Amino acid sequence: MISELDNKLKSKNIKPTAMRKLVLQMLVKQKTAISLPELELQFEKVDRATLYRTLKTFEEKKLIHRIEDGSGAVKYALCHEKCNCYPEDLHVHFLCTKCNHTYCLEEIQIPVINLPHGFVLASVNMVVKGICSNCKK
Repeated sequence: MISELDNKLKSKNIKPTAMRKLVLQMLVKQKTAISLPELELQFEKVDRATLYRTLKTFEEKKLIHRIEDGSGAVKYALCHEKCNCYPEDLHVHFLCTKCNHTYCLEEIQIPVINLPHGFVLASVNMVVKGICSNCKK
C-alpha cells in the first residue's frame, strides 16, 4: 500500500513525506468528503498547521478538491485519477441534511455554464441537499 501511496503522490509532483503519506492513506479510506477538524480527529497527535499545509499542497497539485457544501465547514475529497479540476472535470456533491456527510457524485457532471461575453469562469460548485441512502433506512 505504501508504494502505491508514493506513486500517487509522485504522479502529482508531491514529495512523499511521512505526514503526506499518512494523510493520503486516511483520505483514501474515506467514503465521504472530510473536513480539517474531522481529519484531525483521525490522528492521535497532529499539528493542525502541518495538516492544513498538507491539504493545501494536495489541493494545489490537484490530488484533492475542496467542497463548500453550505454546512459551514470546507470539506476535502480525493480527485479521480484523470481529474485536473477543470470545469469539465467537476461533479455534483450531495450533502445529507441528517448526518452532515458530503458525497461526491462523480457520475453527475456539472452542466456547462455559458457565461455572457467578457465573463470568465473561475470555479463552479453544485451541492444537492437531502437525505442519503444510509440515513433513509
